[in-house]
Amino acid sequence: MNNAIFYILVMAFVTYLIRVLPLTLVRKEIKNVYIRSFLHYVPYVTLAVMVFPAILEATASPWSALVGFIIAILFAYRGASLVSVALISCFSVFIVELFLY
Repeated sequence: MNNAIFYILVMAFVTYLIRVLPLTLVRKEIKNVYIRSFLHYVPYVTLAVMVFPAILEATASPWSALVGFIIAILFAYRGASLVSVALISCFSVFIVELFLY
């Protein structure tokens, strides 16, 4: 059990360092356009990386998940609301799974 506590403490320390070091080392405003644009997109990329695998594993078949994902992207790109995109993609997954199984 002491090993597990040690591992948890090391992970907590490393996580703390990752969050605190940028705040302590970078005091000035970041003026580089490329770095600012990179930092602007980090939250969106992180969310996409976490959500995409869950989308493909949330249904009984990866094909129905892929159809729902493509439908959601198309309707979101065309400017549909969040609720309508979610409902249409869920309905498309339901229809595809209805015919597959």
